[in-house]
Amino acid sequence: MADLLLGQVLSYAGDPFEDTSAARLHEAVLVDGGKIRAVGSAAALRAAHPDARITSYGKSLISAGFIDAHVHYPQTAIIASWGKRLIDWLNQYTFPEEIRFSDPAYATEIANRYFDLALAHGTTAMCSYGTIHPASVDAFFEGAKARGLRAFTGKTCMDRNAPEALRDTAQSAYDDSKALLQKWHGVDRLSYVITPRFSPTSTPEQLAALGALWHEYPDCLMQTHLSEQTDEIAWVKDLFPQSRDYLDTYEAQGLLREGALYGHAIHLTDREKSRLIEAGASLVHCPTSNTFIGSGLFDMTLARHLRVGLATDTGGGSSFSMLRTMAAAYEVAQLRGQALHPSQLWWLATQGSARALRAEHQIGNIAPGLEADLVVVNLTSTPGIEQATRRAEDIWQAVFPTIMMGDDRAVEAVWIAGHVR
Repeated sequence: MADLLLGQVLSYAGDPFEDTSAARLHEAVLVDGGKIRAVGSAAALRAAHPDARITSYGKSLISAGFIDAHVHYPQTAIIASWGKRLIDWLNQYTFPEEIRFSDPAYATEIANRYFDLALAHGTTAMCSYGTIHPASVDAFFEGAKARGLRAFTGKTCMDRNAPEALRDTAQSAYDDSKALLQKWHGVDRLSYVITPRFSPTSTPEQLAALGALWHEYPDCLMQTHLSEQTDEIAWVKDLFPQSRDYLDTYEAQGLLREGALYGHAIHLTDREKSRLIEAGASLVHCPTSNTFIGSGLFDMTLARHLRVGLATDTGGGSSFSMLRTMAAAYEVAQLRGQALHPSQLWWLATQGSARALRAEHQIGNIAPGLEADLVVVNLTSTPGIEQATRRAEDIWQAVFPTIMMGDDRAVEAVWIAGHVR
């Protein structure tokens, strides 16, 4: 039976970074067979589909579900740990925790906890890093499959500058990644992502092996980190003296083209920006992480030239909420003299992230034919938000208080592939 959802239905007819009027509001959306079938006026859709099961969400906002484009699900248990800079944080918290994922039962426990937390915050799709352990990928994909989610992940590869228990080799990284890719890629709504952690923890030989694997399976994504902190960039320069810059450490090994996802990308050179644009790569902005560990301020003007997604960066990021992440993106942009419109913020957390993941033909918008992953957001979820919303003169004045002050209490319902959870 088809479901007809009534409320304030938000869709995008274009990119709000090019046209801030690209958003559209409708009264209803029809869902059937896991897909969005129609969007429009409530009266017209009711008349055309008299047998549809009707769910009214009143004045709540019905949106494409949030998409978290850069997550470390194995860091779920260490979120909000006090730390210093990136490298200190990795050594003190991340690596000791990731060693625990040699236990498949622990990997399963944390994967299930992560999915429950993400769904509670309205996140319906995510792209995560695993650990070096193949079982970490199995646990993530099994949890996603059980919940019917569209999800992306890969085995994190490191063959140097990490504890011995977290190191593989160029050959084992290739072999393990290929076996996992062949096992999971394209199963249900799952996609494998080739995943070198970042250049400091991979030799050129390992990066080249993963570049060769990506050449064999060009429909996969490749994810890694780029230019997150200035001391990290200096470290890369010492480790790769032959490279022109940080991006070149990937480019030289076949890890730069369409389908490349680079997390952070804060301190880019002009050459790096030009090459990223020419290659059609994607960047992922992780604002709560970048402020939490003092990395810097992302330049959102890049969204006019590149596919830019938005992400929590759990657990370097300090929240599982994409609402909180939107708020942080607004604050970071303000510090750079860039005032982001609420329409742009919401787009980054939905269609922007879908485009970064090369999945905009599947998720990230409310349009006929797309998969019915939806979040229903109560725009009056707390007294503080409600009193601000009451004064709103348009939809974005009504939405903005929830962006800035909302949390999981604002998430009224989540639909995954056409089924309410």
